[in-house]
Amino acid sequence: MSLQAVFENMEKLIEAHQTLLDLGERKKQALIVNDIDQLTAAVNKEGRLIKQVTELDQQRIHAIGAFMLEKGYRPNPYVTISDLTKLIFKMDEKKALQTLQQTLLQTIERLKTLNELNRQLLEQSLTFVNYSLDLVLGPPEDEAVYQNPQQQQGYGFKRQGMFDSRA
Repeated sequence: MSLQAVFENMEKLIEAHQTLLDLGERKKQALIVNDIDQLTAAVNKEGRLIKQVTELDQQRIHAIGAFMLEKGYRPNPYVTISDLTKLIFKMDEKKALQTLQQTLLQTIERLKTLNELNRQLLEQSLTFVNYSLDLVLGPPEDEAVYQNPQQQQGYGFKRQGMFDSRA
């Protein structure tokens, strides 16, 4: 019975990670088209899903512990699915668990790749914003460095871009 709980938990984990993958795709599209509202909504939903994944992982640990108790082993919170497959002797159950494990691992790997791509897109976007600011305001030249007040010109604002911030 408790092995069925492990199967159900793994399926829920896979579903949650696939939802995270869908959200990652939405974030990618939002970054590409510069849709801040959609990006914010996706990030907020992602936070809730990550909390759900954490809870599901705790449930997985509990389900594995219950299965180990049922089989006469002492529960250990560090037992992995790979370790658990060594304790299962029915070949169909072992194969089903290994299939679920592989599906989850593949989904997590795709999610890592997508998150790295989104990180790069966000970095490029920030670089572009900084470049645009430098075009408008001029490059930041020694603004934070102290100078003798008698040597400062004007209001002490050194950026001489297209936009006059004193206006």
